[in-house]
Amino acid sequence: MSAHAARPGDPHNLGHDDAVPISERGPAPKRIVVAYGFWIFLLSDFILFSGFFAAYAVLSGETAGGPAGHDLFELPLVATETALLLVSSFACGLAGIALAARSMRWFQVAMATTALLGAGFLALELYEFNHLITEGAGPQRSAFLSAFFALVGCHGLHVTLGLVWLTTMMAQVWTKGFRDDIGRRVACFALFWHALDIIWVAVFTMVYLLGSGA
Repeated sequence: MSAHAARPGDPHNLGHDDAVPISERGPAPKRIVVAYGFWIFLLSDFILFSGFFAAYAVLSGETAGGPAGHDLFELPLVATETALLLVSSFACGLAGIALAARSMRWFQVAMATTALLGAGFLALELYEFNHLITEGAGPQRSAFLSAFFALVGCHGLHVTLGLVWLTTMMAQVWTKGFRDDIGRRVACFALFWHALDIIWVAVFTMVYLLGSGA
């Protein structure tokens, strides 16, 4: 048991004694500062997506006489995309467990699985975009399709950046080991990846399910 965990005045292992006045405490541990800052970044990202969701909600009926969601969306394909991303989030959680256990092999396996599932999600999304554009339902066809491509494409861009971040973390852990600073970066990546899952569930519900039934 660590020294902090043994302190009766520090039940949450925050690195300080709650019995000491705030004015007399030292700075917060770096892991707390990093986590706090990254949560602010995630909240700003949620605000960004809320703007895209609002635009889509306003423009979803503006088809300009063209196809609507129920004419275009293939729910089995999108359900497969959703399953791939959700399972990738589970694999990412296993990577966090392997990190805590300092298991290099299982960490790399779990992260590689996360990457493969995420790449599969992107491949299906690119197939869907290519199919729509080939059928004449590109973003220039109507305001509805412009909003659709902007929202779903923005999420796909985030997944792409997440895959780049993921491979960087795999390389850093492989070459430098389970250092504290690298562990904090992996934890931030995990928060980012799980946040993308939450956003995609909203996209799947609002865009695909509601759009297919409209």
